[in-house]
Amino acid sequence: MSLRSAAGSLYLGLILVFIYLPIVIMMVMGFNESSSYELPFRFSLAWYEQLAGNETLWRAGRNSVLLALASTVITTVIGTMAALALSRYRVRGHAVLQILLFPPMAVPWLILATSMLIFFYYSGIGRGLHAMLLAHVALSLPYVIIVVGARLQSFAQDLEEAAATLGANPMQTFFRVTLPMIAPGVAAAALFAFGISFDQFVTSYFLSPPGVTTLPVEIYASIRKGFTPEINAISTIIIVFSMLLLVVVSRFYRFGGAK
Repeated sequence: MSLRSAAGSLYLGLILVFIYLPIVIMMVMGFNESSSYELPFRFSLAWYEQLAGNETLWRAGRNSVLLALASTVITTVIGTMAALALSRYRVRGHAVLQILLFPPMAVPWLILATSMLIFFYYSGIGRGLHAMLLAHVALSLPYVIIVVGARLQSFAQDLEEAAATLGANPMQTFFRVTLPMIAPGVAAAALFAFGISFDQFVTSYFLSPPGVTTLPVEIYASIRKGFTPEINAISTIIIVFSMLLLVVVSRFYRFGGAK
């Protein structure tokens, strides 16, 4: 192994340690008996037992999952349709529409959340789960359009034309030809949408009414009151669930985009 290759491997290894070591420590400390992370380590499931009875965290978790699922479905459907329209049709202002996809990803979420709070207040939408859903869809939509659009760029329209020549109508062509071909991109976009919604803190914090919170907001409130390893326990559950979800998706679609 050359010196350059060894240096590259060491550099990559240090990056992985920097990323994953805090996560591993957090997961391990969720099984430590001490509430203040004292050593030596003593294995215990006490914090998972307390988490099982923490109705506040579970209620916030259910809100986050339901919001993320609803946002994922709505965003994926609308985003896929928009990406298809931008890829297949050229209308006046087409370039402007594509450029306008990027500011929501570049503008800080604090600014977007503030503007949404003001807009929802004066438009009568108000605050609540419905307002959070609208905000999550708006924030996730550009990511879905860009990811699905990138997949469409590598998809030859010859197959759609061949299907039309053989008598398929537009709906049959989409569901039997186009959708199966862009399915890896749609799956990746859906994962993006779910992750953005589930992890969203700023807009949820601004738009949640009293008594209704999501998991990130509740974790933030719990840390302010006094941090306990229950947060480690629920974070570990989320990490394990996320990894299992990635394994399931990668089981059907390779990361190169081919099925």
